[in-house]
Amino acid sequence: MHTHVISDTERSPGFGPAAYLNGEDPRPRELGWFILSKTAEAYVDAGITTVRDVGSFDDEAIVLRKAIELGLSRGPRLRSCGRIISATAPGTRIFGTMYHEANGPWAMRAAVRENLKRGADFVKFMSTGARSVEREDPEPAQMTRDEAAALIDEAHRMGLRVAAHAEGLDGTRMSVLEGADTIEHGFALHREPALLDHMAEHGQVLVPTLTTFHDLAERFADRFVPSLVEQAKRQLAEAYLTLEAGRNAGVIFGMGYDSGPPGCQLWEAHRMAEGGLGTMAALRAATLGGAQALGINDIGRLSPGCVADLVLIDGDPLADIKVLLRPNRILRVYQRGVATGGAEINGPYPGGEDEMLPTGPPSPCCMSSA
Repeated sequence: MHTHVISDTERSPGFGPAAYLNGEDPRPRELGWFILSKTAEAYVDAGITTVRDVGSFDDEAIVLRKAIELGLSRGPRLRSCGRIISATAPGTRIFGTMYHEANGPWAMRAAVRENLKRGADFVKFMSTGARSVEREDPEPAQMTRDEAAALIDEAHRMGLRVAAHAEGLDGTRMSVLEGADTIEHGFALHREPALLDHMAEHGQVLVPTLTTFHDLAERFADRFVPSLVEQAKRQLAEAYLTLEAGRNAGVIFGMGYDSGPPGCQLWEAHRMAEGGLGTMAALRAATLGGAQALGINDIGRLSPGCVADLVLIDGDPLADIKVLLRPNRILRVYQRGVATGGAEINGPYPGGEDEMLPTGPPSPCCMSSA
């Protein structure tokens, strides 16, 4: 429920083409579309049949969605926010065409309408700054409450759900009380338990994205400004506190990720399980919780009348959730009742059964363990 479907493989070592070498013939930008097609296939083969894109460059995810719908690429059910709506801020210089800048309540309404015109399935906005931007402080709200209220009201008026990037408490509180449907990251919520009670009462979904905090604090620490790494370590600890507090409050969880490579998303379920949710609740977050985040009633559960998206696994994830991280144990993936992915359909994973399990340094297709 929290993935950036993009052709950029910077945070997906081992996925996509080998690194460009000086003197090599320049690579055309259009190679990115082949990376996106490979990305879509990797999701399905990992057992992921629905993906929510929370911001892509140049509307890449919207184009990929159409390619999947037309049968040009194997891929999951894809829902995209198009571009992230943000007040003018330093992060817009870094993320470029992933963002749509707007200032003032009416401009926020116009931004919602523009995203809908581009093909967005829902709206995402930056209620706070980003932990990955040196010149942004993720603690205060990044837009005014009037701006957030106008954006959420316009989206809901047009029938769109709203995801709020929310890190520090001020922006998170604003997003929860103004009625955002999902809270992305939300690590500060443990500081004000009443907000978690409010979320539970109103069916607002929390998407914790534990993995992204591990990324900045551990996996990619050598690639970030040192102050951001230290900040990420504090945020990581808070994210786990919020996970436990949200569980106690009865909050609905959705499984996010916010990392790479594509197809390794189930590491987030493992972290949620080990971090305090337990295995069954983590699997629920990866299935029914995700459906609730999207507001779709006929996916995410086995029930008469629901879409037959099924995953056949060689093993018992309730006994060992890490079985989901072994590609050759994902035998068959069904989409709408048709087998389209998995080791029995597309052949065994060449790296072997344990390729996605962490052994020592992070391998090209795994995350380091929590």
